[in-house]
Amino acid sequence: MAKTDIRSPFDRLWSGKDPFAEVFALEGEEFRNVKNRRTFRIEVEGKGFFVKIHREVGWKEIFKNIFQFKLPVTGAGNEYRALEKLNALGVPTMETAAYGERNFNPAAKESFLITRELTDVISLEDLAVSGEINGSLKLRLIRALGSSAGIMHRSGINHRDCYICHYLLHRRLLPEVRLSVIDLHRAQIRRKVPFRYQVKDVAGLLFSAFDLPLSRRDVWRFIRAYSGHDLRLELSENRRFYLAVYRCACKLYRKEYGKIPAHDPFAGELERK
Repeated sequence: MAKTDIRSPFDRLWSGKDPFAEVFALEGEEFRNVKNRRTFRIEVEGKGFFVKIHREVGWKEIFKNIFQFKLPVTGAGNEYRALEKLNALGVPTMETAAYGERNFNPAAKESFLITRELTDVISLEDLAVSGEINGSLKLRLIRALGSSAGIMHRSGINHRDCYICHYLLHRRLLPEVRLSVIDLHRAQIRRKVPFRYQVKDVAGLLFSAFDLPLSRRDVWRFIRAYSGHDLRLELSENRRFYLAVYRCACKLYRKEYGKIPAHDPFAGELERK
């Protein structure tokens, strides 16, 4: 039994047709083609869309992930549901144009997700190295990033690929800062995000920002925006969480670069208190 959610313009273009056949026949500028997952860009009626197609993964791949203590991604369903929830919460992200999933068996599941292209955007990672961030913009970016991640976690969603490269700034809206979170294909949705997954997401953001000229005050601003609480109260009540974040981020950095961060805005601050 197939599940579909087809919206404009595809509801009109595919009327009376098999959406899976239509999607599988699409071709465009390819961005990723690995194992069972393919991502490419198409243009329809002068507008850009990104297409993600998930083919069946097979039991071998599922068990391989389980034995490696990883949660296998068997389709586009997690990303589709995360997008729907984030949009309902008012958290900037991508917009679904079409979604479909068929086959109950997880090893044989096939699915697709088409999202509208975000235009005139730049990732926080690219923006950071461009030299375009002044003091006022940096402050607003930190607040927007913390708020986005905090709402996501409090609503029960964890990203699992949470790095600053997956947050896009909408240039055309400046001086208003709008950050869209993307690449949610590994996202999970629960009633409450488990401690370790919450730590991993925030640690990913810190890890990917270690080489940026951030001050300790900038980190405190992020925590205030992320938690929505008074900073002193937050650090007093949740110090274990932020210490775990800091240690996880340092571990990620050492694993990636084989050294400790040259620029560390915490500088052991959490351990001393």
